[in-house]
Amino acid sequence: MANIQYMEEFAFYQQLKFYYDSNRGKIRSRYNDLTKKFLAYNDKAENPKAFLRKPQFEALEMYVFIKEFMDNPQVYEMFDDWRNHRNKFSDASYYSINKSGQIGLFDEGIETVTDTLFKQMKQYKESYPNYIYALTMGLGKTILMATCIFYEFLLANKYPKDKRFCHNALVFAPDKTVLQSLREIITFDKSLVVPPEYARVLDANIHFHFLEETGKSLHTIDDSDFNIIISNTQKIIVKKKRKEPKASDILFGEESLLSSVYGEAMIATDDVWDESSLMDNQRFKKLCRLPQLGVYVDEAHHLFGADLEKQIRAKTSSKTSLRHTINMLAEKTSIVACYNYTGTPYVNKQLLPEVVYAYGLKESIRNGYLKDADPIAFENVKDTEFLKIAVSKFWEKYGGNTYEGLKPKLAIYASRVEEAVNEVKPALEKILVDLGIPTNSILLNVGNSKYTKHEDIRNFNNLDVCGSEGNEKQFIILVDKGKEGWNCRSLFGVAMFRNPDSKIFVLQATMRCLRQITDENHTATIFLSQENYDTLEAELNKNFNMDIKDIKNDKKSLKSIRKVRVLPPPRTITLKKIRHEYKIKENRYYEPIDFKLSEVDYSKYESIMYEKNSLASAASTKVTNIDYIRDKVQYSLFSLVGEIARYLNASCVLIERIIKESVDGEEVVLDRVNNYNEIVNDIIIPNIFHALYNIDIELHTADKEIVLLKEPKGVGYYEFLAEDKLVVTNQDKTFTPEQLEKSFHADTYCFDSVPEKECFMQYIVNDRVKEIYFTGMFTSNQGDLSIQYYDPESGRIRLYYPDFLAKLDNDLYQLIEVKGDNKIDDIVVKAKATAAQEMAVASGIEYKMYAGSDIMNSHILDYLDNTRKVVKYSAEIYQENLPIAADESTPYGTKK
Repeated sequence: MANIQYMEEFAFYQQLKFYYDSNRGKIRSRYNDLTKKFLAYNDKAENPKAFLRKPQFEALEMYVFIKEFMDNPQVYEMFDDWRNHRNKFSDASYYSINKSGQIGLFDEGIETVTDTLFKQMKQYKESYPNYIYALTMGLGKTILMATCIFYEFLLANKYPKDKRFCHNALVFAPDKTVLQSLREIITFDKSLVVPPEYARVLDANIHFHFLEETGKSLHTIDDSDFNIIISNTQKIIVKKKRKEPKASDILFGEESLLSSVYGEAMIATDDVWDESSLMDNQRFKKLCRLPQLGVYVDEAHHLFGADLEKQIRAKTSSKTSLRHTINMLAEKTSIVACYNYTGTPYVNKQLLPEVVYAYGLKESIRNGYLKDADPIAFENVKDTEFLKIAVSKFWEKYGGNTYEGLKPKLAIYASRVEEAVNEVKPALEKILVDLGIPTNSILLNVGNSKYTKHEDIRNFNNLDVCGSEGNEKQFIILVDKGKEGWNCRSLFGVAMFRNPDSKIFVLQATMRCLRQITDENHTATIFLSQENYDTLEAELNKNFNMDIKDIKNDKKSLKSIRKVRVLPPPRTITLKKIRHEYKIKENRYYEPIDFKLSEVDYSKYESIMYEKNSLASAASTKVTNIDYIRDKVQYSLFSLVGEIARYLNASCVLIERIIKESVDGEEVVLDRVNNYNEIVNDIIIPNIFHALYNIDIELHTADKEIVLLKEPKGVGYYEFLAEDKLVVTNQDKTFTPEQLEKSFHADTYCFDSVPEKECFMQYIVNDRVKEIYFTGMFTSNQGDLSIQYYDPESGRIRLYYPDFLAKLDNDLYQLIEVKGDNKIDDIVVKAKATAAQEMAVASGIEYKMYAGSDIMNSHILDYLDNTRKVVKYSAEIYQENLPIAADESTPYGTKK
């Protein structure tokens, strides 16, 4: 029974993410330099202006991790290595994580589960790697797909012989609606996700092919690179013969005279001899002549699971299915991998084994990437009554508002065209007249040219275009429209009374209103009949493993949006700006270099094979060195000298002399270099560089006035999401006027943790503290108080924002950082502390780092020898005792 429970909570993609997060520094240190630059450009922690949202960037990180660190394996191979702690996972911890985020010991109790999943994965494997990236609707799967393709092409251009990278991309859409949305790949500004200097390289080399029309040929050059073909499955599918061959088929068949003269490529060997099948076959054959093909399937979940199970999972799918077409391509050309982008990792509550990253609906709502939603069900009401209540509530809640200049929209779904035209529209017009709303705000889009004209389609496409006629349409009557590929961010409500033929349509239609608009968190409203409400709950449970109550953002009970305003006057401090100047001075080569190649640990360069005769056997795993399979560059002295001289821009004669005169000797150097190519860059070049050059470091400092908090641009406040118990404002009656004067350069402080708040409380009540400001919540362009530091994990310069700035009564300033006990010894935290300490010493101030437990369990300012005892109130006690606090004449934190 325990095994079954664990299986429901087990997700391999979470184990991958846990492993990656635990070893992020080590993993990223092994990437190519170009990859590091690409990731840094898209990482908001390193580039505050990065375009990708957090879920998109995390998915990109996993994409690169599987590609460059794991070497593009099948998912079942990764899973088998992980569960057996071998190969790349040989040093993994014996902890795993469940779906609720709880970490537990990887014990013997889950072996049955992992065996079952391993068998499933292996049973459904294809001849090529197959990965699923599950990001819920509205998170930007198309942009993520484009970013992954751009990354592939950049790396393929840099390393053309590396078989892991795609040289061409085939993008599949399930239908015409989604196909049109994929045009964004073509029009998307690459410089948003690709460093500008590399974006220009892509623009010069990429060839787009958009197969929109049925009779359109694919015009790619055989064996060419950097083609992106965008199509739906019907444009590529290969059609088999369905009738006996005619005389013409025999005459022109592959065994005919004409075949031997013109070649197989000119003959439609597998198809019925007609124009449409010939065109399909032409596209397929052109694709077969493109090397290193990556296949990208958009909206792979098509119909939220039904088609995914049929097309990606089922082995008995029809021969014209998407999966069969991809398999046929794999037989004819080299497919690097198939990347499936879907809205959910579930099919009937079962996690799909090939999922390598997922960001679900519940997470997206909680973290503000989608609108919140308020589902309302109605029972025992008539159609017209339902419509009147829905429209009235919608107008009352959203009617007079605009969002980014867009008017809020309500989608009203009818089950049939006749119902929409003859019942819904007349009833809606009467309701709008009663409410004083113009009836020309109605838009009818029912897929019938008799009722929906070209102008209506144009307005439907312009619903999110400011100043357009489409933006004026606020009540959209639909029949089976807008399921996928309809991205209307100004949609704030959905009304569905009649039961549609498809249950999944209820889920698809209601989710249309969740797309985010503006930087604020908004709540959409979903109006449903009780039956449709029950259907929605069932479909959420089946496809997202969540209940309908979960669609309501439960963060509201924990967190709320706070509008934080800057309080005058501007608080400033003068600190030393530190600049390191590195000067290279040439040295004269005068003595042999000792590379110490005999002392090098070569095990980190070795290729190892782990072999076990039987899974059921208790026999130990055999470890074998298989360096012989590696593709090594064999250097001669001539070529090695040329490589090093080119890298250092040094004389070839001098480099040759250095190698020949080295303590290790020419033969040993060449032997080690040819066995382990990596030591050229790791050992040989660095040692020669330090022998030929000397680096002098000069420290320069300059006074710089720092503004702690700047006025926001364009609006009067900043917005933060915070738990109510971690918020302190300047209106708090428990503070004395003297205490308020010490602090609050903003009217509201939103702390991240209880120890942070406790630290603030202990400082503000202490008589020896003249000023205390919480600065950790303000980053990026909000304030100037930041410290540059070298991040040892990413190898890049980044910015660090201390938590507090305090001034004591002796005019000594303190920079203060609060850290969880488990983070104190983290290498990145230490790097931040080192940089802050250097700046603090140069500026004549003090840098202090407090562990969370020290703050909560002691009086951290006792060392100041207060004249009166400081009474510690933890943040929780402070909240609990607030109603019975001492009278206003008694300062918080002191006893009478």
